[in-house]
Amino acid sequence: MSGTVLPVEMLKPVEDRGGAAQPLLEVKGLTKHFPVRGDLFSARKTVRAVDDVSFAVLKGETVGIVGESGCGKSTTARLLMHLMPLDSGEIVYDGMKVGQTLSLRELRRAMQMVFQDSYASLNPRLTIEESIAFGPKVHGMADRAARSLARELLGKVGLRPETFANRYPHEISGGQRQRVNIARALALSPRLVILDEAVSALDKSIEAQVLNLLVDLKREFGLTYLFISHDLNVVRYISDRVLVMYLGEVVELGPVDEVWDKAAHPYTRALLAAMPSSDPDNRTENPPISGDPPNPIDPPSGCRFHTRCPFAEPLCAKATPKLFALNNMGHQVACYMASSGSGHSRAPKGSNA
Repeated sequence: MSGTVLPVEMLKPVEDRGGAAQPLLEVKGLTKHFPVRGDLFSARKTVRAVDDVSFAVLKGETVGIVGESGCGKSTTARLLMHLMPLDSGEIVYDGMKVGQTLSLRELRRAMQMVFQDSYASLNPRLTIEESIAFGPKVHGMADRAARSLARELLGKVGLRPETFANRYPHEISGGQRQRVNIARALALSPRLVILDEAVSALDKSIEAQVLNLLVDLKREFGLTYLFISHDLNVVRYISDRVLVMYLGEVVELGPVDEVWDKAAHPYTRALLAAMPSSDPDNRTENPPISGDPPNPIDPPSGCRFHTRCPFAEPLCAKATPKLFALNNMGHQVACYMASSGSGHSRAPKGSNA
């Protein structure tokens, strides 16, 4: 096979409208709060799961999203797929606003998702071939063509169709099930694939195989990835840019090597310092970050990280720092320490660049 054309019928990909310069996905002010039931004597409260999150994903790139458990990574992914209603914000796919110029049905063809739990993602009563063929059939493809496509895609993800097509999910391993989920996502000819902790449940040898498969598929099908993970080594390997979230907010964003080498937010530096090392002389002896994340029902005022930050000053608790550009490399951070003239004692005296 050459390019992105399979020798079987495929659904026609959603047309590229804006060219390479237009972001494939733009997220503006995405917000999701979950109400928490109170008792007779307390006011109704909300969990601020995702709070005014904005970012863009360019065509053909891989953007990694990292952060501690509970920071809002997976909620963001589900909001993008409209698996739950958003409270406010705007999602623009290739210049088309979702819900207005782009229908939800069209969005779910153009943007697919691979979940962490490979078994729960598959219908246990459908064979592997039927699971992959289901989506194309819903979108109008004939049964025979859909099954032929399913077998072709099984081969593309490294599973022999004559061996696996008629098996059920419980008859194959976790790594094989995740390959099936990737094939199922590709069956609708998407341009953007969201991978939510897609390799975190696999052992390391299988994880490496699936990561290499994702890299190959991206090149072969011209895909764009939004890759969510808590494993920073995996994110660095597969991502072009990385977005760091803390307690529902974006605190740093930039090219992956730039963020690794010149991390500007103390939370990002703490995450990098906590990465395990195989070098016995490079072991972490002191915890790079102390305490647990604050309760998202009642997050701290100002910078939400200031309660755990060793460099926090009164300024940090008064107002929330906004993302600003550190340089012309696309590196952005929300921290008063990195902003000249912010009033923080550690802020640079010159320009931010």
